Amino acid sequence: MLNLIQNHVVKYAEVISNVVGVDVAIVDKNMLRIAGTGLYKNKKQLFSKGSVFKDTLKTGKTRVIENPREHDLCLKCKSKNECKEILEISEPIFCKDEIVGVIGLVCFNEKQKIKILENINYFLKFTEQISELIGIKLYEYRDKESQIEKKLLLEGVLENIDKGVIIFSKSKEVENLNKYAKKKLNIPKNKEFSGIKIKIVKKREFLNEENVYEMKFNNEVKNVVGKYIPLSDNSLNSKNMFIFEDLEAKNEMLNTSNIYSSIGMNDIIGESNFIIELKNKIKKISKSDSTVLITGESGTGKELVARGIHTNSNRKDKQFVAINCAAIPDSLIESELFGYVKGAFTGANSNGKIGKFELANGGTIFLDEIGDLPFYLQGKLLRVIQERTITRIGDNESIDLDIRIVAATNVDLEKKIEEKKFRRDLFYRLNVIPIKLEPLRERKEDVRVLVDFLIKKYNQKNNKYVHTLSDKTLDKLINYCWPGNVRELENTVELLINLSDDRGEITFDMLPQNIVNDEGQSVYLQESGLKKLEVIEKEYIFKVLEKFGETTEGKKKAAKVLGIGLTTLYRKLELSK
Repeated sequence: MLNLIQNHVVKYAEVISNVVGVDVAIVDKNMLRIAGTGLYKNKKQLFSKGSVFKDTLKTGKTRVIENPREHDLCLKCKSKNECKEILEISEPIFCKDEIVGVIGLVCFNEKQKIKILENINYFLKFTEQISELIGIKLYEYRDKESQIEKKLLLEGVLENIDKGVIIFSKSKEVENLNKYAKKKLNIPKNKEFSGIKIKIVKKREFLNEENVYEMKFNNEVKNVVGKYIPLSDNSLNSKNMFIFEDLEAKNEMLNTSNIYSSIGMNDIIGESNFIIELKNKIKKISKSDSTVLITGESGTGKELVARGIHTNSNRKDKQFVAINCAAIPDSLIESELFGYVKGAFTGANSNGKIGKFELANGGTIFLDEIGDLPFYLQGKLLRVIQERTITRIGDNESIDLDIRIVAATNVDLEKKIEEKKFRRDLFYRLNVIPIKLEPLRERKEDVRVLVDFLIKKYNQKNNKYVHTLSDKTLDKLINYCWPGNVRELENTVELLINLSDDRGEITFDMLPQNIVNDEGQSVYLQESGLKKLEVIEKEYIFKVLEKFGETTEGKKKAAKVLGIGLTTLYRKLELSK
């Protein structure tokens, strides 16, 4: 290690030699000569036979050898007979508690020896002080190198982490920014930022137990989650580090925002008049901030429509936060929706919690299964819709909201109002823009399109190549009641893709038994007291044939009146046998 500060060691050797008037050799702990004067000058070599130096390195003791060749330490030295020294002093060099080398003073004549012995205490003290200076210099060098190494390591780490890092002075002047911070603050790569002041204001909000801050820098304003880390004391030169994450990016990481938010019109599959009108309605209402209430049976795609409204709105770059009001226990749903402050109730998070409304601020919140919202919370939700503010549990301060509310339900809210289970005034506030989704059984022309789409989807997902669907199987799928709507159809197609073999065909015998036996349709019709569509269709076809006759010419006329091809008519007659 002494080799790291060799220039300094050489100078110290010369100082000792000039003051004491003897030759000096300084070696490191490996007995390699680092510096020397007189006979030892410019000879960087190993002291392989220096028994006195070795003893000092081992024991850490200063040695004064007045009788070289005769001293106990010299008896085993292989070169004692060639030794010309008549006095030797060895002083250990310490760097903190570690022995790192030895300073050796060597006399080759009586005059030098007498001079040293007459002033031995002075020269020993002087040599000890030089030894301490060398140790201090080495410590400073090592500490500086360590600091540089740590700095380079820290800079390398900070440049490559996915969090922003800002280092600034006590007066809030920015001294350094990492790559992430520059990107989030829109600072060009080579733009000078040093000296610009930053303002970081702590807000009364938390996200996942982290503080939320408003950060202002270079005309950019960001809401972030982060923490302060002091880098030095409170002196005038103190510095601080601020580590932050973009609030929206943090939301995405916590899965509170929409990871499938980009829902375009092409993602709503179908070619029925209802789907065409639905897409047109979404385009018209998307730019508005009015509340939307989507109703329809389970599985009809209410959340898909909500996401479509968000994606086509001016809020598309903001948060889409969905919450299922039926899936959260009554005791927790209030805190999930509105959040709470520190110490709001027993068992609450010690830092408080941000609610779903705050997370969605600036964007869209989707309240699914709104009909299952506890009655005691409905009044509070009504105030939120009216006033566009919320108050966390345990807090007195309100938080302004810039938000669009889209709600959905598969229950009859008017019936629940009659049963005193849903507030009429809340219903009116939610039902500003009503969207009623038709069940799949009422738009059978969409089944074929959905089946084609889903076959492609699950072919890709399961690495299959299903390309053929028998007419009989397709007819069964079209005429089935689908009580579970599109969700049930999707599950069925996924099953059929998994059951298919290398032939790439879906056949009738692969269909689930409940579809083959029309169980879903039978259940629905039993509950409603209605006839099956295929029964009504069959009866109507035979009525038309009675009018035109069952000759080939009569069937052509019947097919024309029915609006179907002659081949389709023959197939339907065959299936009705």
